[in-house]
Amino acid sequence: MNPLFADGAFWFAIEKSTIEGKCTIGVLLFVSLVSWTVIISKARQLRKATRKTREFFTAFRATTDPLELARSGKTFDGAPVYELYAAAAEELDYLLTKNPLEVAGSKVISQSSFDTVKIVLERTAGAESLSLEKGMIVLSTAVAGGPFIGLLGTVWGVMETFSGIARAASASLTAMAPGVAGALIATVIGLLVAIPAMFAYNFMVTTIRGLTQEMDHFTSEIVTGFEHRYVDNRPLAEELAEAIESRFAKLSEAAALR
Repeated sequence: MNPLFADGAFWFAIEKSTIEGKCTIGVLLFVSLVSWTVIISKARQLRKATRKTREFFTAFRATTDPLELARSGKTFDGAPVYELYAAAAEELDYLLTKNPLEVAGSKVISQSSFDTVKIVLERTAGAESLSLEKGMIVLSTAVAGGPFIGLLGTVWGVMETFSGIARAASASLTAMAPGVAGALIATVIGLLVAIPAMFAYNFMVTTIRGLTQEMDHFTSEIVTGFEHRYVDNRPLAEELAEAIESRFAKLSEAAALR
């Protein structure tokens, strides 16, 4: 049998703990409940994000047009990189519809218009990073605070025990043991709260860091892809020459109509 529960030691210690100790244990149990709620929800979120990210990259790499996947209507909800792509593709498609330029028979946008796409990417990346990190403060608090809350209960319990012994003028082991056991259980529970949270926190932070790096790399990749395909990259002199030529053509047409 586990020594923690041998001969009812665990329940004996809880029974002998002081009111302050029981309050401390109650706080620790509440922290543990919140911590495990975050662990389970974040584990599901990160597992889905990892799986959907792989699926998205597989589908995106199979396309030749950066907007092809967005126009196909296929979605990868839960993948942070997909949210980046969907937001940027929607903005780019809007600009191609509302404010296009005609270059060599193809619709493109100007560099200044493309800056809005970059802003959308940055804003979405920030929102997705916050979404991935949401709730992690609870785990870090459980890791850092759990043992200290337990230690508070233990010290308080030991103080109460020695105070009682002093008042009773009895310093035997039999008189001290129940109070000390009741005090130590708070530290035990504090460690039981902190240890799972610590392992979960370290694993999840590593996973979140990997997903964040994938977002950073994909941002550079999608900006390059959009810019090569849908942004007017002609030299300024060439753009001015075409604008002047277009202006003269319109003036000539207006003069002819007169």
